[in-house]
Amino acid sequence: MPAARAGSTGRRNTSIDYTQTLDDAGVLGSIGTVGDAYDNATAESFVDSFKTELIADRSWTSRSQLELAVLEYVAWFNNERIHENLDDRPPREVEELYAVKREPTIPIKRR
Repeated sequence: MPAARAGSTGRRNTSIDYTQTLDDAGVLGSIGTVGDAYDNATAESFVDSFKTELIADRSWTSRSQLELAVLEYVAWFNNERIHENLDDRPPREVEELYAVKREPTIPIKRR
């Protein structure tokens, strides 16, 4: 009798389906390449912060209260919370600095 394998076939098919769904919608996936754990580590770090700073020891009486709390948390996380790996600056500030550096310069025609 062949052994039943709980293997990667289901995960592989799910991955193929997911990739096809993204492709059909014209969306690029944000997940790194095979063997590249950077995206996953970043996501896990955010989820850990989210659980610790927002979810732990709190409860909400309605879904809309929770949705508002999540929205406020993400706004605070991106605009005000300092991040050690960004030299103690919030992501918004780092992105603004990057955008200024990337702005195309338009030459001024002199007469």
